[in-house]
Amino acid sequence: MFLGFMICVTIFQFKREKKFSELKVHELLQNYNFQLHSKYSPTIKVDTMVEDFINDIPEKNLRITIIDLKGTVIYDNTHQAKYDNHYMREELRYAREGVNSYAIRTSKTTGQHYFYSASYFGNFIFRCALPYNPKLIDALAINKNFIYFMLFILLVYMFILSRFTLSIGNTISKLREFALRLEKQQDPSSDFKFPNNELGDISNNIVTFYNLHQRVKHDLMVEREKIEKHFQYAREGFAMFSADGSEILSNILFIQFINTFADLSIYQTEEAINVKELAPIRDFIKKHLGKANTRVWRHAVTIDKGGKIFLIECILFLDDSYELSINDISRQEEESRMKQQLTQNIAHELKTPVSSIQGYLETILTVKNLDPEKEKYFLNRCYSQSTRLADLLHDISVLNRLSEAGSLFELKETDICELVDDIERTCSPEMEKKHITFTKNLANHPIIKGNYSLLYSIFRNLMDNAIAYAGTGIQISVRCYKEDPKFYYFSFEDNGVGIPSKHVNRIFERFYRVDKGRSRKMGGTGLGLSIVKNAVRFHKGRISVKSELNKRTIFFFTLKKYISIKETKTEA
Repeated sequence: MFLGFMICVTIFQFKREKKFSELKVHELLQNYNFQLHSKYSPTIKVDTMVEDFINDIPEKNLRITIIDLKGTVIYDNTHQAKYDNHYMREELRYAREGVNSYAIRTSKTTGQHYFYSASYFGNFIFRCALPYNPKLIDALAINKNFIYFMLFILLVYMFILSRFTLSIGNTISKLREFALRLEKQQDPSSDFKFPNNELGDISNNIVTFYNLHQRVKHDLMVEREKIEKHFQYAREGFAMFSADGSEILSNILFIQFINTFADLSIYQTEEAINVKELAPIRDFIKKHLGKANTRVWRHAVTIDKGGKIFLIECILFLDDSYELSINDISRQEEESRMKQQLTQNIAHELKTPVSSIQGYLETILTVKNLDPEKEKYFLNRCYSQSTRLADLLHDISVLNRLSEAGSLFELKETDICELVDDIERTCSPEMEKKHITFTKNLANHPIIKGNYSLLYSIFRNLMDNAIAYAGTGIQISVRCYKEDPKFYYFSFEDNGVGIPSKHVNRIFERFYRVDKGRSRKMGGTGLGLSIVKNAVRFHKGRISVKSELNKRTIFFFTLKKYISIKETKTEA
């Protein structure tokens, strides 16, 4: 911009100086015209007058012309034989119009370049002209000192400007590099040192604010992760919803608790609010939603169903988002009772096969001449009871390892589809005997990095229980009904005889049996579902059951997609 300004000023001044030089020559010639006119008289011979006039002035090569108003040349000291009509000559036209002007052009009469100046006096026009010779060129030459001065000012300014723009350019270049790193999602953590000027101060503030923003963002992410971890592993079901009812965040227990006390099967978190048991919560939300709330509203209800008591709390926030929490307030009492009974159950379960073996062996040893068939029968019974005892000890060992040494289990990727197919092939003879059909819906092809043996025991124990106790001619189905970034959600269902409501909440207890006599006859240890529960917990999931007599039994459980060695060291 400054360069353009300087060029414009220089051109303007150049033209102004040139015009000034031409005007000096023009004024000189105008003065000559005036003197000639003052000396002109019809009684005086023109040649003599002109010759005397030229002798008195320094310009000896001055051309003098007298023209009438029609453009006819009356006199010209070049004494050419013939002159064209000068009526349309530029300097004469201006003179007739009373404009004090001049012209620089080549003469058509002599072919020489002249500087013309004409003056109008009544009936005649006097015109003086100087030929374009070195003397005239010097007279018209402009003063170049101004141009040199302007060039000097320009160079000084460009030097100062280059130093200033270099500083600005370095700052902008560093800012551009900083922005490019952000655009490419690279870490711009290297120090950016900016010059000590206003733009440098602004740039330093930008980088400082960005670093502060990143630290705050990181701290918020850490806090968010803590909160999410807290909700995922909390002992209460939790879900947060936006004002339109869309899920924002939920944990595993939420759907499981909902399915425990709801009559309908719920697979999506958004469906939970529609269960009839939560009607008071729905009414509370409808009453306050969209009312420009100035306070946070809270409402709680208690549900006693299926032998369990649940406390459901709803909190409605100022932005109309809300959260639901479900707390099993009977759980602590249940766990205390289970611990008290555990020792008694273990002693009782171990006592039964040991007593049977001891009784049979005592009979064999004390009865003389015992019938061989009877002796063989007693030995077979001893073997059967010892097998049952070995299975019992194995299951207890598995549970102890899950509780105390989870890190000893090997972890690898397991294809659940292949695992279920293997179980189906193994159990197909028993299913054919009882006319049981089996279906699976694992369309999203779940892959879990965990312990294959424990994953196998989850699906196998559920399958064995359904085959053994659900009845004949039933249908068994396994389904992966939901997936999120961390977990798979499964359901295992049969439409058999179901489980009485008084037993539903205790079937995961160790050694607990719905029908003790039938369970022992079927050869179960009473630890299958307890192993299932602990194996699910080992994979950081949760399991619950819902059953209706003579209709169906559904197990809902989740399995984490990936567990690490570090996680297995925590309590399963």
